[in-house]
Amino acid sequence: MVDSDADAADGDEIADERATAPTREEPAQATENGITASYYEADGERVLAFEANGATAAIAQNVEGYAMLKVRPAPAGDELERYYGFDMALDHAAELLGVGVHDLPIPEPAADMGM
Repeated sequence: MVDSDADAADGDEIADERATAPTREEPAQATENGITASYYEADGERVLAFEANGATAAIAQNVEGYAMLKVRPAPAGDELERYYGFDMALDHAAELLGVGVHDLPIPEPAADMGM
């Protein structure tokens, strides 16, 4: 038998997390080494977008976090490649920006992206 009170509490926690998730209008941001990273959830995706010296790159994953990461030249751009691992997606994003992968700032809510 399922404890409906516990299930309701779990559902409330999930709803609270989604309600407080960064949105496109109010993204979580980090800036280091002349690179700005913005993390937000929109249109069923978690998006980590980077900008440096006029260049852009983005990594996207479904909000459930169970899909491969898609690397794009911009948040709304066409998919260039898919990766299972966050480190590989970050490496590709850094290449698109012309920076070192260790120079990329990662906002806290994006730290768990990848499979």
